[in-house]
Amino acid sequence: MTLVTFNDIYAASQRLEHVVSHTSLLKAPWASCTHRSLLLKPENLQITGSFKIRGAYNRLSRLSEAEKARGVIARSSGNHGKALAYVARQEGVKVTIVMPATAAKAKVDGVLEYGAEVKFAPLDECAKVTEELAEKHGFVVVPPFDDPDVIAGQATVGLEIAEDAVARGLDVDTVLVPVSGGGLISGVAAALKLTRPGVRVVGAVSSPGFRGD
Repeated sequence: MTLVTFNDIYAASQRLEHVVSHTSLLKAPWASCTHRSLLLKPENLQITGSFKIRGAYNRLSRLSEAEKARGVIARSSGNHGKALAYVARQEGVKVTIVMPATAAKAKVDGVLEYGAEVKFAPLDECAKVTEELAEKHGFVVVPPFDDPDVIAGQATVGLEIAEDAVARGLDVDTVLVPVSGGGLISGVAAALKLTRPGVRVVGAVSSPGFRGD
């Protein structure tokens, strides 16, 4: 995979300027101490409820008109699918989301709410079913994390952290990033290492083998 550059991240931030909220860093009062503090970036305040809209929009905005006419497809347990469905509806693009049969009803309902067609498959077959449907119907696959445009979109989280640190005079020395599929931490690490190389980026894993889509 091609490495994401600063120009890729900056271009993504320009595309997303009027699409996502620049979520401000907020102090976590329960974690305060005399010599350092914990700051939170509330990406749950984005319109689809997660940072996933950043990567989904950036990827979709890079498609040609011919590709948009073919429609898009993605595998997702919820958040990526919901974000892509929202963006696709805004752009008038047909979207299909392959979800695991065990997906939470609230996640499925969230995807359907934005007009996506949902196909169910066993969890370990979602990737295979996605590729088969894409080949059969000519859909463009929009991966949940392993895609340069998706990563560049997620990287805007890190770019905002760097910008806020400068604007507010914050001494940000360590950034904790949740790790599931890896798209968010890949992007955040790239953005921070390219703008504030002294910042340490640490991944936080919820459970072994878990990949959130």
